[in-house]
Amino acid sequence: MSDPELKMSFQPTVIEHLGVKMYKNTVPAIAELVANAYDAGATVAEVFLYDKPEHKIVIRDNGIGMSFDEINDFYLRIGRNRRKEGQPSINNRKPTGKKGLGKLALFGLGNKIEISTVKNGEKVIFALNYKEILNSEGDYRPQFNTSVDSSAPDGTTITLTELTKKQGYPLDNYVEHLARLFNFPDPNFSIQMSLNGGEVKVIDSHLKYKSVTPQFEWNYEELIQTDALAEKAEKYTSSGLINGKFITTEKPLKNNMKGITLFANGRMVNAPEFFRSSESSYFYSYLTGWLNVDFIDDDNEDLISTDRTSLDWKQPVTTMLRNFLEEVVAVIASDWRKKRKEEKEKKIKNEHNIDLSDWQNKLPSDVKKPVQEILKGVDDSELTESEQAKVIKALHILIPEYPYYHWRHLHPDLHAACNDYYNNRKDYLSAAIEAVKIFEDKVQDKTGIRNSDGYKLLEKAFGSNNSILLLTDNSNQSEKNLEDGLEKMACGVWTGFRNPVQHDLRNKLYPDVFNDKDALDLLSLISYLLRKVEQTHKRSKKSDNS
Repeated sequence: MSDPELKMSFQPTVIEHLGVKMYKNTVPAIAELVANAYDAGATVAEVFLYDKPEHKIVIRDNGIGMSFDEINDFYLRIGRNRRKEGQPSINNRKPTGKKGLGKLALFGLGNKIEISTVKNGEKVIFALNYKEILNSEGDYRPQFNTSVDSSAPDGTTITLTELTKKQGYPLDNYVEHLARLFNFPDPNFSIQMSLNGGEVKVIDSHLKYKSVTPQFEWNYEELIQTDALAEKAEKYTSSGLINGKFITTEKPLKNNMKGITLFANGRMVNAPEFFRSSESSYFYSYLTGWLNVDFIDDDNEDLISTDRTSLDWKQPVTTMLRNFLEEVVAVIASDWRKKRKEEKEKKIKNEHNIDLSDWQNKLPSDVKKPVQEILKGVDDSELTESEQAKVIKALHILIPEYPYYHWRHLHPDLHAACNDYYNNRKDYLSAAIEAVKIFEDKVQDKTGIRNSDGYKLLEKAFGSNNSILLLTDNSNQSEKNLEDGLEKMACGVWTGFRNPVQHDLRNKLYPDVFNDKDALDLLSLISYLLRKVEQTHKRSKKSDNS
């Protein structure tokens, strides 16, 4: 034993600034001691929270513990960089910390820390008192005692008392928060947390995303091999040193789950963010995930903030990382919109029998554009797929595909006679042929003429000269033009449509001469003529059968 006393050397203000002011929240402070347990080769770190009958926090691990000399040489040295000193790793674990400040974390929560540690049967118990340290003028000698117990298992227990905040501990929130701070590569390490000796909550690397129900996922290694990123990944020399996963959800995430977390050697080094200058897109409400960037922690420069919530993004190595991650997130955003649109369209088609593409293609041009603008607004909203489907279904009811939209405005006589062809068979040409027959019958009923062919019937029925049916008084040239125009339209339908389809094979006319759009237009024209027939009156000087 090289020194019969334990001694901590420092400037008292260091304890205040790096302990009290940096670790005012419980979970980040506990995280520092959990990391120490991992670095000590432990397989489990147990966190015991007590808010009754007294307030205290206990962290116990089954790592290798510390000898008296190691406490003096390593633990009580503020700011020691164990990596530069070449201290060996335990269980092939690369040390997660290198600043030597984690021991100060609990001073942000309480005034007294008791450490009990065992290594190879040597047990050392000592206490650190915050107030005494501040009054020590930089040379603090904590009280301690040592003993030998060959049966005692190796490990360290740290107890924090005289807490500055006596509050209850929301166990589930603490468990979820602590899980988000770690991504340890060794699966043989777990964290356990309990409150007042009650149920033990086990925390592992999967727990942080347990509450997240993925809709789409992207594996980083696969993503950078896609056409969208392969060239960029090749140019960024560190792209192959990264691994991780991106997840998007159907519903917006809680704020504390949004963004990509960066880990290095198992610990968070950058709180969740999106690495883009503009984060206003609704896409960011659905994106979460993590990336392991160990090379950042292995850099010769210290690129990680002391509280481990942010990298120093002003350095060349981190700037290149940010620029690359910005490209990656942009590709995910684009692919997400595509996947989400496809998923939504599939769901709407299966559940509501609406083919979005077919629907839009069958809308008239003056209606199609505003409908597409509405659909884009729905797609860009934060509505879930189910909520979007309800909106789109309602819009489809108001504005269906053009044939159904068109159907609403046809004459009631056509609804009655053409429904089977139009709505059931989708045979618009046959519907138009049937409509011409309906028109002919309507004119016959109105005029009383039953013994003339169709064309002669229409010539006798309409026109300004010697016609049976009139819309106007036929007293001026404008009215005469209107009457003659009605005659030409009626006779034109007969000559240009009724006669060809009656005397020629259907496959010679459809769809090259008359297509579905032509047939729908003809139905509109016939609907118009039917309404005009209803408005006409018989010429008083003419016989009904002349």
